[in-house]
Amino acid sequence: MSMPMLLITGTFRAKGLKPDGDTVTFTPDQVDDWKLVPGARPVVPKWDGSASIRLEGIDALETHYGQKDLLSGVQHQPLDLAHAAADTLLGLIGFTDFHRPVVEAGHAHQPDDEKIISTIPEVTHGYVLTRGADVFGRCVALVGRDFQPAPNGYQVEVDEQMLKNTANYKLMEAGLVYPTFYSEFPELLRASLAAAAAAAAAHEPKKGVWARDATTALPGVQVTDISSLTDEATGAVILPKLFRRLKDYLELDRDPSQPALSCFRAYLAGASDDQYYLQGKPEVYRGMHHVVEVTGGNTVRMTHGPEEIVFVEK
Repeated sequence: MSMPMLLITGTFRAKGLKPDGDTVTFTPDQVDDWKLVPGARPVVPKWDGSASIRLEGIDALETHYGQKDLLSGVQHQPLDLAHAAADTLLGLIGFTDFHRPVVEAGHAHQPDDEKIISTIPEVTHGYVLTRGADVFGRCVALVGRDFQPAPNGYQVEVDEQMLKNTANYKLMEAGLVYPTFYSEFPELLRASLAAAAAAAAAHEPKKGVWARDATTALPGVQVTDISSLTDEATGAVILPKLFRRLKDYLELDRDPSQPALSCFRAYLAGASDDQYYLQGKPEVYRGMHHVVEVTGGNTVRMTHGPEEIVFVEK
C-alpha cells in the first residue's frame, strides 16, 4: 500500500530550541501551507509560523522527557546515544556547527542543558513529506535537505529511493534510532526502515543503540528506580516508548514495600490507550501489557521487537 505525502519546503531552526533525535522545528516558505497538511488534525504552528516536526517511523532516545513538578522531574535516557542521534539529525539537515551549554563535571543534568545556544548557519533550507499531524499538533513527516523529489505543495507517492534520501532513513541506517511504526504509514516504507534497523543491529560491531539495546534481551532490565534507566554509566538502553511508560509508572504513589514493577503490567493494561497490531496476527491488541513481561517484581523486557509492532493511529 502506498500513500501520497504532501511536500512542503521551508527552513529548519535549532538555536534557542531543544531538538532531539526525532524532533526538529520547521517553518514553511509559505506559512499557509500548514493548512494543506492532510488528515483530521491540524498542525498547530507557533506565532512565527514554525511548528514541531515529529520524524515519521523512528524513535530516538529521550534527552528530556517529563515535567519539572513531578517526582523525578524531567529525565533522559543515556545521553551519549541520545545526543548522537540529535547531533546527527542536525548535521543531516545542514547545520555545520552547533553548541549546547557547557555543563561542569559533577553537576546534575538539567532540561535547559539541551537548549542549542548557537548554530552555523542560523537556518537551513529543506523539505518535509507529511501525511498529517499527531495528537499534539506536531507535523509527522519524513525530513530531507538534498534531492528534493517534487516542487512545493505537490502530493508525492514516496518510493523507497525517496525514503533513503531522508534523515529518517539515514538515522535508522546509522543505528541511532528505533523503528516505531503507525498503521497509516505505507507498509513498503515500514519494511525498508525495518530492514535498515536489522542491518544496523547485525553489523559487526553493532551500530548505535543496538550495541547496548536491552529491550527484548533475557533475562530483562532490572529496574529499582528511575536511575536504572537514566544513569550515564549503567542506565539501560531500551525502546523509548517503553522508557516513557516506565518513567510515568514510577511517578505513581506506590507501596514502597512492594517490588518496583510489581504492578507495571496492570498499569499498562489500565492506564495506557496503546492499540497495535503484531506482525502476522490480524487482531488489534489494546495495552502494552500484551508485549511486556515482568519477572521477579523488578525485571522487565518486551517480548516482541519494535519492528514487529504497528501502532494504530490515534
